[in-house]
Amino acid sequence: MRKERAGGWTVIAVVVALAVLVGGGWAAAYYLAGDELPHGTEVAGVDIGDQTSAQAEKTLESELGDRLEQPVTIVVGERRVVVDPAEAGLQIDYAATVAQAGGEHSWDPRRLWEHYTGGTGVEAVVSVDQGALDAIAAKVEKQAGTAPVDGSITFTSRGVVTTEPELGRGVETEQLRDALVGGYLAEGEERTVEVEQHEVAPDIDAADVDEARRTFANPAMTAPVTLVFGKSPVTLSPADYSAALAMTAEDGALVPTLRSERLRKLVDDAVSGDASQAVDATVRLVDGKPKVVPAKPGVTYSPADIEESFLALVVKPEGQRRMKVPSTVAEPDVTTAEARKLGINRRVSTFTTHYPHAEYRNVNIGRAAELVDGTVLQPGETFSMNDIVGERTLDNGFTAGYVISDGVLKQDLGGGVSQMATTLFNAMFFAGLEDVEHKPHSFYIDRYPVGREATVVWGALDLRFKNNTDHGVLVDTEVVPSTYSREGAVTVSLYSTKTWDIESVTGERYNYRSPATRVIWDDPACEPHTGWSGFDIDVTRVFRKPGSDAVVDREVFHTAYTASDSVECRTTPKPPAQPQQPRQPGQQAGAGRPATG
Repeated sequence: MRKERAGGWTVIAVVVALAVLVGGGWAAAYYLAGDELPHGTEVAGVDIGDQTSAQAEKTLESELGDRLEQPVTIVVGERRVVVDPAEAGLQIDYAATVAQAGGEHSWDPRRLWEHYTGGTGVEAVVSVDQGALDAIAAKVEKQAGTAPVDGSITFTSRGVVTTEPELGRGVETEQLRDALVGGYLAEGEERTVEVEQHEVAPDIDAADVDEARRTFANPAMTAPVTLVFGKSPVTLSPADYSAALAMTAEDGALVPTLRSERLRKLVDDAVSGDASQAVDATVRLVDGKPKVVPAKPGVTYSPADIEESFLALVVKPEGQRRMKVPSTVAEPDVTTAEARKLGINRRVSTFTTHYPHAEYRNVNIGRAAELVDGTVLQPGETFSMNDIVGERTLDNGFTAGYVISDGVLKQDLGGGVSQMATTLFNAMFFAGLEDVEHKPHSFYIDRYPVGREATVVWGALDLRFKNNTDHGVLVDTEVVPSTYSREGAVTVSLYSTKTWDIESVTGERYNYRSPATRVIWDDPACEPHTGWSGFDIDVTRVFRKPGSDAVVDREVFHTAYTASDSVECRTTPKPPAQPQQPRQPGQQAGAGRPATG
């Protein structure tokens, strides 16, 4: 027993002794290693072995500083994007790198083993600013990538236009990060790194486009919708309201959207916007052709009442696309349907006269044409030039010019307006309308068609003709002003449904009358004039149906022109001054005159 006990204590003693020896060696190894990095330790090719942490950090900053400022080139396919490391937010954490390489006291036997057996290459700890990295990724995408194209649907006056989706090509942010860090730490040519592209799917794909087209776009553009204000329906065709429709991307789908301002303008253009003022339908020339301008009921309404229901209205089945709008309405006197029934569809006559240059003619003829232009005559309605043009005054836009008064020329407001009257008369003549009132000039003016001309005088002479057809008549005027080197021209065209082919037959002049000579005394407004003979003439208007040679009617216009008298302007000579009588002696000045009281 004693021997066994002695043997046991011996074993324990040996173990303790060994432990003391090992522990002492471990401790010695720890203290001998200190805080120096393992022999042979490298970071990005820089040897920092056997250096303290502080020394190693300075060594890395010194050796890597210039290198880390050099740009990194990212190669994506065939494109190259040069990146400034500072712009990318790249920075080495030197303290963390040295600590990771073993630059600290440690009892870890692995750490002590590396210290005495030699270190290895250590990855630098690089920090990356995420915001800067995202910006660089966007830069690379822009220069070397291809953004995906979302599918889309747009609406035009011609229908639905579809943009098919397209895949894009881009780079993964994490892959770009790793490539930037690798290039950032590398030297020379190794600072050029490659990044692979990958496909980028659009948010709106083909299935999304097909769904939007099937459920909204195609139904919306198949038929017109009608908004009813009181008794006045306003019909909007798909071509009209297409600009108010859109489809926008929301959560990976195309959603119908209403452009409220455009819809509001569209509806406002279709109504007068004032319940007290309806606008009658009419006809105007558009690109040289008559076009019906729709009536506008006078309406006050709330746009929200339409906007809330419009998107649902445009996809209803045909026949149900009608909506009554709460409103206050004044109905037009001439509806759009009535304007279309007027049958104003083509030019039925046109006539042009020319005039010599005078600025007063440009002013007065131009103003009269402006007032007459666009007049629409209903069937049975009579045109009155004086009613439409109004009194020729300065306030009405007219100026003074030559007129014929009592057979002689004098100046008065509105001179030259008879040029418009003559042109209108001839347009009426060749349209086959009924002559109600016209008066030729008292003597013949050779720039007008003989026997087919007219003059007007406010309050005395008018030009009137009746639309004796079953169709409306639109009057269009055009004036080319005269210059010192060019005659002026005025053209009147009438538009309607062709009713007659008109031929004008001018007879021979007869019953000539010689001019007299007038002497006008002491009149500052007198205009001298060399006269010419007067005569009678007959002009026959021949009526035929369009395309027919058979004469339906003849109408004779008889004109008797007076002679245009010559005018001499004279001034009464002043009587000679009376010689003064010599004074008698003693006579006072003024003696012998009547008393004046």
